[in-house]
Amino acid sequence: MAQQVQGVIAPGRNEPVRVETIVVPDPGPGEAVVTVQACGVCHTDLHYKQGGINDDFPFLLGHEASGVVESVGEGVTEVAPGDFVILNWRAVCGACRACLRGRPQYCFNTHNARRKMTLTDGTELSPALGIGAFAEKTLVAAGQCTKVDPAVSPAVAGLLGCGVMAGIGAAINTGQVGRGDSVAVIGCGGVGDAAVVGARLAGAARIIAVDIDDRKLETAKSMGATHTVNSRSTDPVEAIRELTGGFGADVVIEAVGRPETYRQAFYARDLAGTVVLVGVPTPEMKLELPLLDVFGRGGSLKSSWYGDCLPSRDFPMLVDLHQQGRIDLAAFVTETIGLGDVEKAFARMHEGDVLRSVVVF
Repeated sequence: MAQQVQGVIAPGRNEPVRVETIVVPDPGPGEAVVTVQACGVCHTDLHYKQGGINDDFPFLLGHEASGVVESVGEGVTEVAPGDFVILNWRAVCGACRACLRGRPQYCFNTHNARRKMTLTDGTELSPALGIGAFAEKTLVAAGQCTKVDPAVSPAVAGLLGCGVMAGIGAAINTGQVGRGDSVAVIGCGGVGDAAVVGARLAGAARIIAVDIDDRKLETAKSMGATHTVNSRSTDPVEAIRELTGGFGADVVIEAVGRPETYRQAFYARDLAGTVVLVGVPTPEMKLELPLLDVFGRGGSLKSSWYGDCLPSRDFPMLVDLHQQGRIDLAAFVTETIGLGDVEKAFARMHEGDVLRSVVVF
């Protein structure tokens, strides 16, 4: 039987979000209804609100979430009612060319729930990243539910559903940072700081954090950065080279998503080094580089989509590392808020002192 719950929608481009009554249908085959316990406020949700993803308004926002499975549809075997899960937006299909080649983290056919959540007047909602978790309950594909240790705080666990996983994965999975490597991270918001954590976890010897805000740089130091560069007052390319013996970093992670900072990352890497783009650009952005420099410097230019993660492998591992005290995921939770505070949380993103606002139910 369909249920009515409270959720946050973006009604139209750049309009303020609002709390509405949402109708959540029973799960169909391969689907699950999850009682949401916590959901982080991510920049991607703001992009949805601004129309930067697509124009399929109204959106049911929220995707960086954890909760408990309430019910499942026909054929679901991977999770059961009562399981504590992190929601992920990469539900691998197991049958596409990437999956069949043993690379499910690159699945080309990830899937979402087929049944639609609606407003009470029947208006269909577009769930952000196929999840829509700024709601007391949400309907997802069962493959979007990843079981983890229920002892972990829901507010902490949910962050692995997007931003923290994106940053850690950019360092470990995409950048393949190794022991003794030098790493530079350009942009020290939540994703950038997670990349710092990932680089430290991988054994990097030197981790250089770059930002224009000294407060963010101090936070990056607390996360494991060994050096900081304020690029408002210092040329970051020259600073990174100076801190790496004149050569540049082995891996440079760009966590801003702008052509200017990508160009800095490109020239701040060592010869045959790696650039990882994890910051999300907007559709109109263009990048221009001398092709001879691309050829002559060698190395790799990579994009990291969701940290190239495999949720079934990476989420439980990172939760375990947090529970063991080897990484501090709780440090990413700046504040906990209610559903009615999401619009204010979007505004706070630009103040420079928030890693993550987390809606707690």
